[in-house]
Amino acid sequence: MGRSLERGVGVKVQHKIKHWTGRIQAHLLRRFAAKTLHIPGRRPVISFSFDDVPDSALYNGATILEKYGLRGTFYIAGRLAGTLETTRQLINENGIAELAERGHEIGCHTYSHPNIARLSGAQLQNEIDQNRSFLSRILGKRWSATGSQLNFAYPYNAVSYFAYRRMAKNYRSCRAGENRINRGATCPQMLFGMEIGRPDEDVVQLKAEIDAVKAQPGWLIFFTHDISETPTPYGCTPAAFEKLVQYAVQSGCEILTVNEALDHYISADAA
Repeated sequence: MGRSLERGVGVKVQHKIKHWTGRIQAHLLRRFAAKTLHIPGRRPVISFSFDDVPDSALYNGATILEKYGLRGTFYIAGRLAGTLETTRQLINENGIAELAERGHEIGCHTYSHPNIARLSGAQLQNEIDQNRSFLSRILGKRWSATGSQLNFAYPYNAVSYFAYRRMAKNYRSCRAGENRINRGATCPQMLFGMEIGRPDEDVVQLKAEIDAVKAQPGWLIFFTHDISETPTPYGCTPAAFEKLVQYAVQSGCEILTVNEALDHYISADAA
């Protein structure tokens, strides 16, 4: 076996170890969470959310939601705002303000979008503070009406025990991934998310997840990135996204922003 092949195999093994270590750690955080939110099995709830927020999530994603009288949750990483990547343009400050004006929830990523499992406590707090300051400057008092800055999504769906504790002190909720529906006793700092990504055939097949949350009620949080005719692997086309939104509406499930859903579940707990 050549050295380059050996290195390639070694990298793959390391990635698998990191993947499973992260999965195990996330499971333990959820299993032994100090604080839990009860998701009752009475009414199915769906949320649509967007990470990083390419400008196509505004022009296409938000517009499609609004067509059906809905609003979404948009997790912003301030340092990415207005930047141009190889395959996508990120939303600028005017676009963020427009989303808030149109009634959408503005949530938080970290400021510069690092993997927070690799940050020290001071570095992570600096990321949180910079993003909060960035959004406060743009949104002013408008954020309070739509729950902005109260909710967070982990970049790369990565977390650690120390990061988890810090996030619990800073945010009402934090969303990860794992493509599962939230049901029963749920850790609000480790919410499950369901990814919407190309190809379009896979997006359409997510209708089965809507059927599942309707049959066994819980909270289904969809997340995606760009909504474009030429999407990245982490987004989808407007046509596919609209089919999924339309199916969710027709299903009779209640469709809420993340913050609205939290209000709903907290009031249900108090009742």
